[in-house]
Amino acid sequence: MRTGAGGASRRTLGVKLPIAIVAQRSRVSHIFEMTDLVECSSTLVHQRLEALYRCDPRGRMVTVNEWDGRAAPRFHLMRTAQESIARYRTDLADDLVARLEQLRVQEQVGRQSGKLPALCSNYLELLSSHAPIVRVWAGPVFVFPANVVTLVHTVSITGTNEHLLRGGFDDWLQDLRHRQPFIAVVENNRAISICASVRISGSIHCAGVETLVEHRKRGHAANVVARWALAVRALGATPFYSTSWENQPSQRVAARLHLNNVGIDFHVS
Repeated sequence: MRTGAGGASRRTLGVKLPIAIVAQRSRVSHIFEMTDLVECSSTLVHQRLEALYRCDPRGRMVTVNEWDGRAAPRFHLMRTAQESIARYRTDLADDLVARLEQLRVQEQVGRQSGKLPALCSNYLELLSSHAPIVRVWAGPVFVFPANVVTLVHTVSITGTNEHLLRGGFDDWLQDLRHRQPFIAVVENNRAISICASVRISGSIHCAGVETLVEHRKRGHAANVVARWALAVRALGATPFYSTSWENQPSQRVAARLHLNNVGIDFHVS
């Protein structure tokens, strides 16, 4: 299963919460628990959000920042310990954006924050007036500690050794030249766990990671993510790791690497 960058790639991950369910919090109470956030540079957080999407001159989202240019969500809210930041898709009417912004400035922020926004149902109600809610995605955003260590041998995947992806990660082959650095743990001349940059800007790289089912729960994901983070830093960029609240294995990778939870993503399509 892929994860990362607020979803990561063509295989989508997330929390699908119809409005009726969101309104009845007891049915999904685990989603409404609190989580602790670590303070992070506001500049870095804004750069990370900018790296996720391609925007028009007004700063409205047009597509995700990936080579295949898939549609952006209609609304993306990121909360940190210090602030909330929102981006809006280009087709949302100005009056709707203004009403969403009125809610956004009232949003609760702090070191201890809810896994979903306090005004979640309000956002969904407004957005449903524009179009039916198709998907709601929420999850933590992590930065790496100063010291990232991995002792496991990994391989950088490029066009010269892309055969290592065949028979397990064939659907990543078309992504390869757009996803550098692209790191793999290899056994028996075959990649078994991979991590690559799925959203990229000059200053930020966001991770996408996947491990073959038969090789999970052996620490490979944590090792390949750590090596990827080091490769990103070698380029002079900052690595980010994100996932969904539903993806417990991915959150365990973050815990194993002692990543710092600096924000919470919430976006609606």
